[in-house]
Formats: sequence, structure tokens, C-alpha cells
Amino acid sequence: MGRVGLCGIGVALACFFVVGLLGPSAFEPRLAGAGGEPPYSLSVHPSPYLVVGLVAAGLAAGTAGLAACFAAVRRGWRIRAFPLVVAGLLAAVAVTMLPPTGSADHLNYASYGRMAATGHDPYTTSAVDLPRDPVAGAPEEWRSTPSVYGPITTGSQAFASWVGGGSVRLTVFVLSVINTLAFALTALILYRTSRGEERRLRTALLWTCNPLLLFHLVAGAHNDVLAIAPMVAALAVCTGRRPGLGRALAAGALVGAGAAIKLPAALVGGGPVWTLLRDAWTTRSRRAVASLAVLLGGAVAVAAVAYALAGPHAFDQVGKASDRVSLATPWHLVDVAFGRGAIKAGSVVLGVLLFVLLLRALPRGEPGEPGERGEQDDRRIAAALVLAWLLAAPYELPWYDGFGWALLALLPWTRFDWVLLAHTGALSLAYLPARAPEVIRLPDGLSWLVTVVRPGVVPWTLLAVLAALAVLCLRSGRAPASGSPPRASGASAG
Repeated sequence: MGRVGLCGIGVALACFFVVGLLGPSAFEPRLAGAGGEPPYSLSVHPSPYLVVGLVAAGLAAGTAGLAACFAAVRRGWRIRAFPLVVAGLLAAVAVTMLPPTGSADHLNYASYGRMAATGHDPYTTSAVDLPRDPVAGAPEEWRSTPSVYGPITTGSQAFASWVGGGSVRLTVFVLSVINTLAFALTALILYRTSRGEERRLRTALLWTCNPLLLFHLVAGAHNDVLAIAPMVAALAVCTGRRPGLGRALAAGALVGAGAAIKLPAALVGGGPVWTLLRDAWTTRSRRAVASLAVLLGGAVAVAAVAYALAGPHAFDQVGKASDRVSLATPWHLVDVAFGRGAIKAGSVVLGVLLFVLLLRALPRGEPGEPGERGEQDDRRIAAALVLAWLLAAPYELPWYDGFGWALLALLPWTRFDWVLLAHTGALSLAYLPARAPEVIRLPDGLSWLVTVVRPGVVPWTLLAVLAALAVLCLRSGRAPASGSPPRASGASAG
């Protein structure tokens, strides 16, 4: 079954690669620029039916392949993690050389970078304000919306614009390279901080070779991966039950950097803060109090400096974004009946309930594992916070799930891997493709993807995923939530 799962992952990556290679299509916006500039592709103008079919097949094969690998590991299947990590990183490099596929968000990233590089404030300027600029005026969607991204993200976009100049193509390629480097850095941190071959195999499957993440974060060039790298690094440096002041400062700075990339990344700080607060309360340890103060101070200082440099309008779009409800979430089913204010309050209540349930149910660490009461608590609490946000948020897109996959990869094998797999798989099918229908003009034979699957089938599916999660959490008191597989005496490629 393990080999079958790896074959499914390979088929998925091949499908995604072909879609990118075919050139501009319903999944791939045209990139203006010189033909010799990267990224590279053909220009065969494939049918929407072909590219939608290829991506749907890839998502199905990838989801089924991961599921088969999870099932095989539970039955004792083992394979060396390092070759998988190398294969995943090579796949990431390969798709980076192709134009981004899935959505047109990378055009917005390039636009905001061009604004910053040419002296405009991306937090008050939008694409419609600079229609004649070849890069700033290139976005397909959100043309009237200033940037919602953090100042460090804007800095990376400005750097890409500085390199790319007036070429959309080259600017987008630099953005893709930056994202791929962040993906590879996260993979390296996960691999190097994992104890034992079994846990390294877990990080390879959940992150580096995860075809859903390679499609959304790398092939899709979404900048969420920039925030994930410091999140994982922050938890990596918080090793041991009571990190020293140096480690606490580094963790805090990384949390602050993540928040300055994308605000939800700050949730990861809840793990070390929670454990240090508990230690300070139960032991009255001055060292725990000092570490807590240093961690919080480092996070606040980095985030405050970054946002201060960005200017007073850096938060303007954040509040507006929090009022949105995406079509594929269960909240869309009650959007008209309750209104945005009630939905926002309901999502907060649901998020708190999910956090409490997940905190009770996520694995605390495998028996006898070093650091079980220290770093494992940091990681478990951080994962509970992030997963609760992902599952309760009114506005959710498939690439946001990268946050959850990265933090779950830090934990032992658990049944909640299946919950996140179902969540990401369903959301992925909702956005076939994730470009605006009025821009790509899908043929009538595919319009049901936007009118039926996205606003109808997927919200109910995600509601069922929520119900399954609640059942798993409530049953964890009678049976462990950990799906720790049986130990194997040696590697097996069966």
C-alpha cells in the first residue's frame, strides 16, 4: 500500500507539472515579459476541460496517495525519509521553473511590490490607481483592494520588483523562488529537528512530499509559505521545558516576524507562551517569568518595528478582510440568514470550542520521548490554536491549510492527519480553478464547478469534517487520539 501511495503522489505531481508546462489556460494567467525570461512554458492554449481534468485528477491522486501512505505507516510500512525529502525538493524546484497555476494571486503580489519599489504605498494604493504600469496594473482580481499582507511580505515583493523591473514574468519568477526557498527551509527544519527515522518520514509525507502543498504553496506561488517558515523555526528553537533567555528571544523574534508576514502566524506563539505561563504559575520560577517576558518582548518588538516602518495604513485592509465569508466554508450556508457580524462572533466561539477539544485530544508525545512535557506541549498547543483557526474561519482557502500541515508534522502520528487531509482535499476541489469566473469565462459545461460544487457541495462536506473532528476529540478520553503506528524493526518499501 505504501508503494501505491507513492505512485499516487507521483501521478499527482506529474499532472500539476503538465498543467504548468502547457502555458496560459484557465489555471494559468498569461505573464507579460520577454520570452527568454523565466518562468518557462509552452503556449498551446489548452482547453479548460483538459486543464481542469488534469488538476482534478492530480488532486484526487494526491489525496488518495497520501491516504494510502498514512494507512501503510499505521500497518508498519517504513521507507527512508531522506530520498523522499530530496524528491519533494526537486519537484518544488521543477514547478518553480514553470508559471504559477491555480489562482492569479501572484499578479497581486507583483503589483504590490511594484508599488512599494516605485514609491507608492501599497496599503493605500490599488491596481486601478496605476492602470498604465505594466506590473502594478496587471492583477486580474482585487484590482481596487490595497495590500492586506504584512510589511515583511511587502518587503519581499518590493525586492522581487526591484529585480524584475517592468517585467511581470521576471517579477513573478523571483517571488516564486523566494517562496520555494521558504518551503525548502521549512522542510529542512522539520527534517533536522525530528527524532528518529519514523518521525522524519512523517515530516516528508506531511510537508515536503505532500502533493497538495506542492500544488498550492509552490506551484501556486502563494506567500503563506513565507509565514510558515518562521512559525516552524520558532517552535524548533523552543526545545526543552524551559528555554533559556537566548532561545526565548529568538523564538519571540521569529513569532514577530511571522506576524509581520501574515498576522495569523502569531498564533504559533501561543504554544511557548502557554507553557512558560504554566511553569511560572506552578513553580514560581524566576527563569520562566524572565523567559516569558523576553519571548513576548521579542515578538512585540519585531512586529512593532516592521509595522511602524510600513506606516499607519498597514492594518486598514485586515479589518475588512475579517468580515469576508468565502463560498466554500460552512459559514456560507448561513451567510444570508445571520449576517457578517453574527458570523464573525460565531466563528470566534466555534474557534474557542475547537481549541479546547483539540487541546484535549492532540497527542502529547510518544511514551518515553524526550521533551514530552516541554517542547511537545509547545507544539501541541500551537497546533491546536492553528487548526482551530483554520477550521472555524469564515474565510478559508486551500493554501491556508499549509499552516496546519506544518504544525501537525511536528507532532506524532495522529488520526487528525486524516481530518486535515479531508479538509484540504475538499477545499482544493472547490477551487477548480481559483481564478475569477468572469475573467476566465469557463464554458457552460464546467460552470457547475463554481455554481454547485464551490458554494454547495464543499460547504456541506466541510461541515461533515467538523462533525468528524468533534467526534474524534470527544472519543479521545476513551481511546487515544494518537495514531502511532506499530514499530518496525527495519525499513520496508512494501
